[in-house]
Amino acid sequence: MKIDTIWPEFLNIVREEVGSRVVETWFKAIVFSRWDQISKTAYLQVPNSFVKDWLLQNYLSLFENHLSRLLYEHPIRINFFEENQTHHAPATSAPITTSPATSSAISNTTAVARTQQKPPASNTKPAIIKPATHALAKTHPHRSRTSINHTYQFNTFVVGPHNSLAYAAAHAITEKPGKLYNPFFIYGESGLGKTHLLHAIGNTLREHDNKCRILYQSGDRFVNEFISAIRFNKIYHFENKYKDVDILLVDDIQFLSNKEQTQEAFFHIFNTLYQAQKQIVFTSDSLPRDIVGLADRMRSRLESGLIADITAPTLETKMAIIKKKAEMHHEFLDDTIVEHIASTVHSNVRELEGALIRVFAFASLTKQPLTLELAQKVLTRTRETKSTAIDLQKISATVAEHFDYSLQEIRSPKRDKDLTLARHIAIYLMKQHTQHSLREIGKFLERKDHSTILHALEKVEERKQSDPTFIQMLNQLEQQLMQ
Repeated sequence: MKIDTIWPEFLNIVREEVGSRVVETWFKAIVFSRWDQISKTAYLQVPNSFVKDWLLQNYLSLFENHLSRLLYEHPIRINFFEENQTHHAPATSAPITTSPATSSAISNTTAVARTQQKPPASNTKPAIIKPATHALAKTHPHRSRTSINHTYQFNTFVVGPHNSLAYAAAHAITEKPGKLYNPFFIYGESGLGKTHLLHAIGNTLREHDNKCRILYQSGDRFVNEFISAIRFNKIYHFENKYKDVDILLVDDIQFLSNKEQTQEAFFHIFNTLYQAQKQIVFTSDSLPRDIVGLADRMRSRLESGLIADITAPTLETKMAIIKKKAEMHHEFLDDTIVEHIASTVHSNVRELEGALIRVFAFASLTKQPLTLELAQKVLTRTRETKSTAIDLQKISATVAEHFDYSLQEIRSPKRDKDLTLARHIAIYLMKQHTQHSLREIGKFLERKDHSTILHALEKVEERKQSDPTFIQMLNQLEQQLMQ
């Protein structure tokens, strides 16, 4: 397989997962230089250190996951190097070829931490990857079971009226884990800082005790891991992995909805940890009572501790966040630029940071000074898009009202004809009138993958070709959104 066929395929996958805007801003500037079969390393050329640092901090796992699958190798290394640097590697690289047997072996292999790997000498043959042994499973828990993002710390979290309770409780937990606010449940819309607090808890606890066994896991990955455990008869190992920790951090717990067996497994894990006074922290985009498809006893467990919400930040808080993020990138912004960016983005902190990064990236790549005029130029499209205040919440509310359904019903797995139509229309309008990726839309509507979203878009496009009344209804809904 050639690099020139792999890289376009990788970009297509990434575009579906994170959106075209991210691909155009960050990934189009990358050159897939070469693949070294011996050291299992992909060499990617980037234009400057700013892009390199951002990719390492935010998208490294995305490169590892998707390039690993496309190259039929797992795990792999990613080596970013700048245009004016030479990448350190053997002079020759092996062609990108794999056999079905190798692919099968790889699929059953447990990944070893990158920090523990050493590249083979250039004169050695590629090693045959074997299934993980029992010895590997005994790797020290706090090393093998922790995937905490080091960039998320309490001192980089900007506190305001919208998140003060969640921040204070999260910080207090690190002083008495398992004894105070257990379990702890944080809820709020996407991109407001829930994940930041989750990782900050893990980082702080690990600093206090480097032997503390911390496990961070997202809800959707927990589900996939449970399915794999059933498939390969590894339930015992699956349960031990989660029960043998001191701190369990679960992001987006709502992905367990409508999955009865997974909830059953999690229920027993929760009870074991809770009875042993191990700290458990959850995040979700909704209150436990609003998560459709949760068993009553699961819901009662989620509601049994402290619940704190995070809402949209005020203008002043957004300005403080921008200044903090600029400091982290060693950049100085004039107050007029800060206020302009804060006023442009109306939704969440993640989009706020995205706007700031676009300004930084544009200035860096074009070698222009950071001025108000440059910020206005870069964010013109964002300002025009957001000025209509069309977001996922507004679209879902408009469609739900039109069809006389609730948001919970649109998110539910029910497939009544009218309800399915309403859901498809909501997805279509979200794709047409927001910058959200298919993955983000699916997450908002509690769909497990974006293939469901693609199917909905196809159905709407098909009906538009043959139903003038349907087109008229779409136009009517779009006019309502613009008001």
